[in-house]
Amino acid sequence: HDTHCSHPARGGTVTVARQGWAQGTNCSAVAVGSALSPQLALLYEEVLYTIRHRMGKPEPHHVADAQELYAYVQKAFGMDAEEHRVSMQRVKELESPIFCLKATVKEAKGILGKDVSGFSDPYCLLGIEAKSQEPAHPDSKKRLKAVVKDLIPEDQIHRTQVISQTLNPVWDETFILEFEDTETASFHLDMCSLLAPRCSALPTPRLVPAVGTSPPSLYLLFRIFKDARKDKGQDDFLGNVVLRLKDLHCWDDQWYQLEPRTETYPNRGQCHLQFLLTHKRRATTSSRTQPSYTVHRHLLQQLVSYEILQHQVPWGSTRCRAPHPLCSPRHASTVLYLHATQKDLSDFHQVMAQWLAYSKLYQSLEFNSNCLLHQITSIEYQWVQERLRPEQKAELAESFQSLLTYGVSLIRRYRIIFPLSVARSTERLQSLLRVLVQMCKMKAFRELCTLSPDLPKMVSEALKSGTTEWFHMKKQHLKPMVKSMEENGKALAKLLLEVIADLQQCQKTWNKFFIRKPVPEPALLAAPQKHLCPTAAPSSLYPCQVAEHVQEQLHEVDSSMSKPTAESLFQLYLNLQELYRMKDFLPERDGPLALSDFHQWFKEAVPQWLQKAYTIALERAQRAVQMDQLTPFGEHNKHSTSTVDLSTCYAQIVKTWQQLNWPDPEEAFMIMVKLVEDMCKIALMYCRLIKTRAEALSLSEQNEGEAANRLCIVVNNIKQLRLLVLKLPSQLDWAQLERRTGAVIDPQQIQHTLHHQLDSTVSCLDHEVQDVVQALATKPYPAGCAPHALPNAPLLSLQSIIPLMKFLESELQYLNEHLVQENFKSLLALLWHHTLAVLTAAAGPQTSSTQRYKKLQCALKSLELCFHAEGCGLPLETLHSAAFVSLESHLALCSSTSRKLIQKYFSNRIQEQLDASSEKYGAVTIKALYRPSEQKLRVEVLNAVNLIPLDSNGSSDPFVQLTLEPRHEFPEVVARTTQCKRNELHPLFDEAFDFLIPPEKCRQEGACLLLTVFDYDTLGANDLEGEAFFSLRHVPGLDADEDQADMGWVPQTRLSLTHPKPSGDEILRLLESRKGDKEAQAFVKLRKQRAKQSKETA
Repeated sequence: HDTHCSHPARGGTVTVARQGWAQGTNCSAVAVGSALSPQLALLYEEVLYTIRHRMGKPEPHHVADAQELYAYVQKAFGMDAEEHRVSMQRVKELESPIFCLKATVKEAKGILGKDVSGFSDPYCLLGIEAKSQEPAHPDSKKRLKAVVKDLIPEDQIHRTQVISQTLNPVWDETFILEFEDTETASFHLDMCSLLAPRCSALPTPRLVPAVGTSPPSLYLLFRIFKDARKDKGQDDFLGNVVLRLKDLHCWDDQWYQLEPRTETYPNRGQCHLQFLLTHKRRATTSSRTQPSYTVHRHLLQQLVSYEILQHQVPWGSTRCRAPHPLCSPRHASTVLYLHATQKDLSDFHQVMAQWLAYSKLYQSLEFNSNCLLHQITSIEYQWVQERLRPEQKAELAESFQSLLTYGVSLIRRYRIIFPLSVARSTERLQSLLRVLVQMCKMKAFRELCTLSPDLPKMVSEALKSGTTEWFHMKKQHLKPMVKSMEENGKALAKLLLEVIADLQQCQKTWNKFFIRKPVPEPALLAAPQKHLCPTAAPSSLYPCQVAEHVQEQLHEVDSSMSKPTAESLFQLYLNLQELYRMKDFLPERDGPLALSDFHQWFKEAVPQWLQKAYTIALERAQRAVQMDQLTPFGEHNKHSTSTVDLSTCYAQIVKTWQQLNWPDPEEAFMIMVKLVEDMCKIALMYCRLIKTRAEALSLSEQNEGEAANRLCIVVNNIKQLRLLVLKLPSQLDWAQLERRTGAVIDPQQIQHTLHHQLDSTVSCLDHEVQDVVQALATKPYPAGCAPHALPNAPLLSLQSIIPLMKFLESELQYLNEHLVQENFKSLLALLWHHTLAVLTAAAGPQTSSTQRYKKLQCALKSLELCFHAEGCGLPLETLHSAAFVSLESHLALCSSTSRKLIQKYFSNRIQEQLDASSEKYGAVTIKALYRPSEQKLRVEVLNAVNLIPLDSNGSSDPFVQLTLEPRHEFPEVVARTTQCKRNELHPLFDEAFDFLIPPEKCRQEGACLLLTVFDYDTLGANDLEGEAFFSLRHVPGLDADEDQADMGWVPQTRLSLTHPKPSGDEILRLLESRKGDKEAQAFVKLRKQRAKQSKETA
């Protein structure tokens, strides 16, 4: 973050760190060779004195070489060689301090029980021997006796309290032991058990131990009674500890084994000791004039400043009992550790010094604020207000207030201080918030700061003021040089982009640091980084500020604005829309959002926006057609490049609609109507242009094949355009518009306006497609290949249609390659209908030659197979149209022989007989039975009913004539007749007739018994009452293996009487056209004669 002082360039060489720790927060470095400030000189003297009079064995992670430490502090203080030499000489002339060992006897465990009770009354004697004895040989069994009383003067011996009746005593007593030389001095501790006063009689041993102690073992009891028999002249020796001071660290805390005098009882337990090597009467000016706590804080601040400026790395604590994750570098750590131990600073005062130094440096130098959390936690756990003097309390309170004020100022400018473009910015802000929250929760903070601030409120106000400042800064930065509506619109659009980007950053990153949902207190303790819960987020003021500023700039907007102005306003509208869409992510607010009706500010510009969208799309479509060569633009595509551009044009208009997203439903409907109208205009214009383009290219090349190819591309393009148009309702989301406008616009109006307009356009496109496809389908067949030329072919075989099939194969393959599948199927259907029409026309003239019709019939079958293409072409349902069925039937008849036609004729009459349901002319009842053994057909004519009266007296004289048809199948069978019944309309005949015919004749097509009922006339020809046709193919007994006994079981058959059709029959016309066929002519003559006998026909 930005600081109050100039920092060296990151990665560059750092000069000296002559930092004015006594000058408040001013941390400007002093160049080498400048005048040395008195405070810095005294502090340098203090650190040199500390290194010179170093004590104890170095810690593993510390620097052991004194010269290395001298070189380090020289650089840290920015001293040149001469200044260092002078300062070093002055330090050497100072009096050495008094060396002290601060020894704390904490406790012991597992000591010997010397009393008869099984316990001891232990105490310790300790002191320092000026000149230590040489340690015994490792193999020597001899132990030193009473070393403290024997080797140390009595006035230098210290004694702990006596702890009664225990084997695990706890003392926790501290003693200051002075010495002169760490190299020769040694620490001695003797542990003894106080001898009980003499009694007249030896007390009985107490075998049951006190509560909380273990009962003595048999070995222990034996030792107790053995000692009891001795003459007790002195206290019992329990063990000793002897340590050379040069083997101790500045700070040591461990358990030591109690050593015995003899090998009798080698396991004498352990003693817990703490050692601290300190100074007394330090000769430096700082030590004599300032509190140790203050001097240490200044030294800490100096070294931390140097390390931060030198390495640009986070820094941690100073004196660590164990390595800490944020511990400082080895050299500085060693110096601070030595100074703290030599000055005998308590842990609490060290933590306070660290807090004051770090909190002040954080306000001027760049480093991670996480290191402050260690001091906050330590102060919180060790806080006792009575430890501090009034000036220390005031200093600590001032540091709290200063850091709080500075931290809030950083939060106010968090966009600049913690930019997302810089790595770990979010972590730094989160760390700062965590520090501020934890600091405000400290007991020390609440007790020392009488007016405890409301941190959420402070942060909320800082965010509000910071957001306002940032918005005004951006507004001034983007202010246009020329004050025109166009420039104002562009400037506003850029400003809104900045605001939107900031809102997105807030939504994605920053808001989670400043806004959270309330959670229970245990959850707060588990997640301290989320304690902050201000009432406002960084983005809360944007809507009001933006709305006010935009309305101020748009007060001159009217319908006569220029196109550039309208374009700039469109981008502004989109940006405002994006900003409004983010309303759900804004914090809670009072009243409606200030941008709720922002679309009303742009109503005058909407027509120009729509016109621009239409103009751009139209011009692009026109250019696309002009550049289109009407060739497929890809390997797998069958339409040309202009359809791609047209699709892009439509997509751009759809995007315009989606971007507008006009809130007012009624106005949105009018906009939709305009857009659909424009897109339909473009579609119809494209059809005209693309067809004109195809004609122009064809005229310039005069190539019939290429012209057909272009027509195929035109069809594909229009079909593709049709698909685009049909997608408009879903792309423009008409269903959603209909739901929105349901309250203000009748659905019928939407249907009539939008759907009718779209359907009309689709119909026009379909008509255009049909026109082009029809032109392709009716393309003339080449000479020798036309279907109508097949009847004139010389050979009646497949050879006669090979040219036609080859032509169709090449033509259809060509069309399939150049048309999309849907268009090809449509063209195939049209081509099939056209081919049927040509064949029908060729089969139209009635001729007596069957060869012609056989050729046409063969061609029809072959064409059917060709167009079906084994299921890949047209389906059979499409092929077998009414025209096909009619032509197929006509050709089948025309190519048949006369006898086949006669058989077909009787088959048709038999079918008509079966389908007849009316007895308009009456009915005749018969029974028929075939006897296979005799090859005889027996027919019984039973009666006739409901005959038509044909005589003048209102009655008739009916009789029945029986003939077997067709005659060419039964040439030897003569006709039979019944008796005539006079004046009877319901005659009863009851006559039987036998016909000798083979069974296979009965099974022929059209084989039937023709029953003709006549009215007998004496003077003229008999009149026809009616005729009936009885099929012989299913006569009873025909398929039986044996003859039936009699006619009793045969059912009666009632046949309706019919008359010949007055309009004639197609088969009769065909037979009549065959003038050279006598049999055909005779049959036609007979049927005509029968028709004349019908009074109805007459």
